[in-house]
Amino acid sequence: MLQCTTIDRADPRAAPSAGLVTLFAAATGAIAANLYYSQPLVGLIAPALHLPKPAASLLVTLTQLGYATGLLFLVPLGDLLENRTLIVRLVGATVVALAAAAVSSGWAMFLGAALLIGISSSAVQILVPMAASLTPDAVRGRVVGNVMGGLVFGILLARPFASLIAYAAGWRAVFGLSAVGMAGLALLLRARLPRLTPKADHSYVSLIASLFVLYVTEPTLRRRAAYQCAAFGAFSLYWTAVPLLLASEFHYTQRGIAVFALVGAAGALSAPLAGRLADSGHGRLGSAVSLMLILASFALSALGAAAHNVVLLALAGVALDFGVQANNVFGQRAIYALAPELRARLNGAYMAAFFLGGAAGSAMASPLLLRGGWPLVAIVGAVLPALALTYFGINELRRRHRV
Repeated sequence: MLQCTTIDRADPRAAPSAGLVTLFAAATGAIAANLYYSQPLVGLIAPALHLPKPAASLLVTLTQLGYATGLLFLVPLGDLLENRTLIVRLVGATVVALAAAAVSSGWAMFLGAALLIGISSSAVQILVPMAASLTPDAVRGRVVGNVMGGLVFGILLARPFASLIAYAAGWRAVFGLSAVGMAGLALLLRARLPRLTPKADHSYVSLIASLFVLYVTEPTLRRRAAYQCAAFGAFSLYWTAVPLLLASEFHYTQRGIAVFALVGAAGALSAPLAGRLADSGHGRLGSAVSLMLILASFALSALGAAAHNVVLLALAGVALDFGVQANNVFGQRAIYALAPELRARLNGAYMAAFFLGGAAGSAMASPLLLRGGWPLVAIVGAVLPALALTYFGINELRRRHRV
C-alpha cells in the first residue's frame, strides 16, 4: 500500500491555506491552458505550416493524445516520487516544448512539439490530487472544486488569449509568451509548494500495471471515466469546429473569435458550485443534469448555425462548458473518495479516458465540418452525451435493483 506524508506541513489533516489553494488553482489553469492554444488558431497554423485542411484537427488532437499519454505513464509517478520535484520538472519540460512550437519551421516539427506539450502538461493532474491529499475529507470537494475552477478558467481563457495575441503579434508569439510564463511558474512552484513524499513499495512497472487494473476493480472509476470521456469528446468537437465555422461562415477575424471564446469562460463558474453539491451528496443527480445540459447545448448550437445567430452559438458554448466542467468535478470527487493511497493513479486513469475522448472529438471536427457542415457536427455532438446518459441510466437501474 502507498501512504503519503507531508514533510513541510505540521498538520497534514489541516485544510490548506487560501493562498496555497490559489496557487494550486492558478498553476493548474496556466499549465492546462497550453493544451488549448492551438484550438482557435487551427485556421492560421495549418496553412502557415502547409498542413492539409482535412488534417488540420491534428494540431489539437496530438496535444490531447500527448496529454493522455502523460496521464497514463507520468501521472502515476505521483504515487512514487516526491510531488513538488516531479511537477517542477514537468513544467520545465513544457517550457522546452512550447519554445519548439514557437520556432517550428514545418508541420512535422510543430506536431512533435504539440505532442510534447501534451505529455509535459500532465503535471496538472499531479497538482490536483496533491491538493486533495493535503485536504481533510469534509472540505475536499470544495477545495478540489476551487482548484478545478482555476483549471477551468485557464482552459476557457486560453482560447481568447491565444486569439488576441495571434491577432496582435502572430500565432508564434502565443507559444513564445507561454514558454516565458511557464519558466516563471516553475520557479514559483519550487519556492511555494509543500513537499509531498509518498512511501511507496511498488516499482514503476507494477505501478503502471496497477493503473490499468483499476478499470477492472473500480466500477466507480469505470463509470465516471465513461461519462466524462463522452462529455469531453463533445467539448473538444465543439471548440475545435466553432472557430472554423466562425471564420468561414461568419467571417470573423481572430479578434472576433477571441471575444466569442471569452463568453464561454462563464462556464468556469460551474466548478466551485459542483464541488459544493458533491460534498452535499448530490453527485449522481448533478451528473445526470450536466449530461442533459451538454446534449441541449448542441441542439441550441444547431439552431444558432441555421439562423446564422452568433448569440445562440455563444449561449450553446456557455451551456456546454458549464455541463462538462460540472460533470468533471462530480467525477473527480467520486474517484478521490475511493482510496487515498491510490489517488494519483485513479486520477491518471480517469483523466486519460477524459482526454482520449477529447482527442477523438477534436480529430472529428474538421472532417465533419467539411462533409456535413454544422448540422453534422451538432448531431455527433449530441450523440456523445446521449450515449453517456444511457449508460448512466443503466447503472442507476442496477444500483437501485441491488438496493
